[in-house]
Amino acid sequence: MAKIKTRNNGTKKAVIVQHAAMLFKSKSYSASSMRDLAERVGVEAPSLYNHIGSKSELLQSICFTVGNTFIEQIEQIANSHHSIVHKLETIIRFHISMMAENFDEIYVANHEWKHLKEPYLSDFLNIRRNYEKRLVQLITAGIENKELQPINPYVAVLTILSAVRGLEFWQRNKKNISRQELENDMVNLLLHGIIK
Repeated sequence: MAKIKTRNNGTKKAVIVQHAAMLFKSKSYSASSMRDLAERVGVEAPSLYNHIGSKSELLQSICFTVGNTFIEQIEQIANSHHSIVHKLETIIRFHISMMAENFDEIYVANHEWKHLKEPYLSDFLNIRRNYEKRLVQLITAGIENKELQPINPYVAVLTILSAVRGLEFWQRNKKNISRQELENDMVNLLLHGIIK
């Protein structure tokens, strides 16, 4: 029987979760089976259960790892002593980096979360709401201290999150735009607009 191959001191569970994210992205959570996952990993399906409990546990792991990573990052950025504009730029660049480096996991957390079972579904939705609230607070603070234009903070958050989520199209099509050019242009566009 084949063994699960790990890289760079990674765990076997991490390898399984990574393959699960790729599988859930390509086939969807509902259409994926543990047999499909075992085939991708290169082992027999029963041997997966030595490392994970169920398919739903994999979805939980993916969604909560992504959600908690974003919460930790925004808290770290928000608590820094930089200007609001610098904080927003750092957040946008972080989103782009995550979409470029962890696309499968981000895609699953953005699209397949609805298959989480309670209480995990409610917990994950709370993470998402708290992240949006934290962004709204940052933009509100920027408006109050005259760093940002007087706009509706929630509209600004929706615009930023929609723009960075739109990077799914870039990931799928791999247009001839370097990641650095994409990142710089998005930051400039989101923070300064397109008016000359």
